[in-house]
Amino acid sequence: MPDPLASYVPTQPDFYYESCLWEGKVRSVAGLDEAGRGALAGPVVAAAVIFPPRPALAGRLLGVRDSKQMTPTSRAAWAERIKQLATAWAIGAASNEEIDQLGILPATRLAMQRALQGLQSEVQHLLIDFVLLPEAPLPQTALVKGDQRSLSIAAASILAKTGRDAALCQMDAQYPGYGFARHKGYGTAQHRAALDLRGPCPCHRRSFAPLNSGRDTDALKP
Repeated sequence: MPDPLASYVPTQPDFYYESCLWEGKVRSVAGLDEAGRGALAGPVVAAAVIFPPRPALAGRLLGVRDSKQMTPTSRAAWAERIKQLATAWAIGAASNEEIDQLGILPATRLAMQRALQGLQSEVQHLLIDFVLLPEAPLPQTALVKGDQRSLSIAAASILAKTGRDAALCQMDAQYPGYGFARHKGYGTAQHRAALDLRGPCPCHRRSFAPLNSGRDTDALKP
């Protein structure tokens, strides 16, 4: 799909790309995005969202944007609304072990593939934030800053982020002492201090620095 607005980022995401496809009789467009690529622990999580082909629906999605630009409370509220308004949605994940075995980009694509498989709905075109899925036999468009340009991708970013945050809160209960519920596995000063004190736990990505070059003693398993 050509991108005549390749360098244009609107003030908020819209249905421009979706509308171009809908007008061309492509009625089922899935937006995909991920959360957690840069974390030191936990899975990478992807979401796929399909909205009905109604451009006017954008008015009911005002406030949906790149999940990183939203507060946790706003993300949680919008996640529920997106699920209500979407034709279909699904979440997929790749574990920290799969990230270590495959590498982060292949694992991210695996999580996206699993999200697509979970849709249980026909998909005719993919709109993806930044990457392409060579394994998916579907027409697809990779958009730079896609979560700031496409409402479908922005909605997927919210579901991926809230889904991953929930998983990290569960991980915090399973492996206390690292602060997973607070930093969500990213390399904050608190997280690095906990790693220095306790060593990595089974949820850490051993292939990521500083884990692949530092002390490698496991924390106590639950």
